[in-house]
Amino acid sequence: MRMFYTQHAKFFFDKFIAFIGIILLTPVFLLISIINYFIYKNIFFVQQRTGQGMRAFMFIKFQTMKPVNESVKTSQSDIDRITGFGKLLRSTSLDELPQLFLVLKGEMSLIGPRPLPIIYDSYYSEEQKRRFKAKPGITGLAQVNGRNRITWEERFKLDNFYIENISFNMDMRILVKTFLQILKFNEVNASDDLTMKPFKN
Repeated sequence: MRMFYTQHAKFFFDKFIAFIGIILLTPVFLLISIINYFIYKNIFFVQQRTGQGMRAFMFIKFQTMKPVNESVKTSQSDIDRITGFGKLLRSTSLDELPQLFLVLKGEMSLIGPRPLPIIYDSYYSEEQKRRFKAKPGITGLAQVNGRNRITWEERFKLDNFYIENISFNMDMRILVKTFLQILKFNEVNASDDLTMKPFKN
């Protein structure tokens, strides 16, 4: 049963939920896009990240921070650059909505280890690389168990545990817990580089 889910059912489940989500949330997509354009003159944040099989893909989310101002000599942290609207998007995880298109495209799953920047690729141990056996997810086990409040080591352990125990029941529990945390404004999908230290093994 587990093999059938991981090899077949999960694929169709992802596509179905992503398609329905995009249809239902089209007004939200349009509203955020318009507001972002007026705030940043840009709608999306795009970055190369590492996906399944350690293949790079273009990761996308709604822009939430002002670009680095090169004329300012002092360092500008992410917290300094994030806008009030950006904080709202992150606290509700609405900044992650564009990833539904990546799920339809087949580069991401609804649930799985969160994709990390390709600059980390040379740092992973063989044990840590196991997380790349599955497609990266919009949310995942680490995201509903502490997210940025846990260490990188704990995060990778949760990712590997998920890889080894993927099931419909586990995915449903993660989805429900994700929605509950969003409703509580717990920033379940807060940016990895906003509060977490950079990963270096």
